[in-house]
Order: sequence, then C-alpha cells, then structure tokens
Amino acid sequence: MKRYLFLLVSAVIAVSAWASDVVIDKNNCTIIKDGKAYPLYGKIKIVDSFEDVKVKIVDCFEDVDIKIVDSFEDSCGKVKLVNSFEDVKVKIVDCFEDVKVKLVDCFEGVKK
Repeated sequence: MKRYLFLLVSAVIAVSAWASDVVIDKNNCTIIKDGKAYPLYGKIKIVDSFEDVKVKIVDCFEDVDIKIVDSFEDSCGKVKLVNSFEDVKVKIVDCFEDVKVKLVDCFEGVKK
C-alpha cells in the first residue's frame, strides 16, 4: 500500500514539474515555454506537428482571451491566422495544453 501511495505522489510531482515549464506573462504579452518567449499576438499558423505552443480552446476558465482579426494584429491578444511567415506555430489540442484560450468577438485586451 505504501508503495502505491509513493508511486502516486511521485507521479503527481512529476506532472506538476512538467506542467510548470509554461508561464503566461500578461505584462509583457508573452507565453514562456522551455525558456523561449512567444508573443500572445501577431501572426499564428495552425499546425499538426512541430508546434511552438499547444492551445486548448475553451468557453470558460481561460488563461487568455484572443480575438482573430484580418489586420492590425499589433496589440496583445489579437491574432491573424496565416499559412506562412508566422510568429508562432500553434497546435490545437484537447488535453495537455500549454495555454487555455477563449475566442472572443468583443475585445478589451488581455486581462491582467
């Protein structure tokens, strides 16, 4: 029994350490993953593999509100979807995400 408890605690600690590699810095409008900073605005390319950031799209309890725009993706939280010359490559996932994103129509900027 003690062995199973030890394994469970070890697994929780390992998952916590793994999940802590991602930091959302809303003051600088970046997401920091594995020591590299990616902007929370700009040109985004949706990919199936070799992503920079894994994103889960949610309706509530989001980390960041994002508005998809056609132009002027120059402020925090505004992104433009592109096929090339991207700032960040994003993979949409259902679990094990780096950041939870809520897509919004009305936009007041990233909540701090």
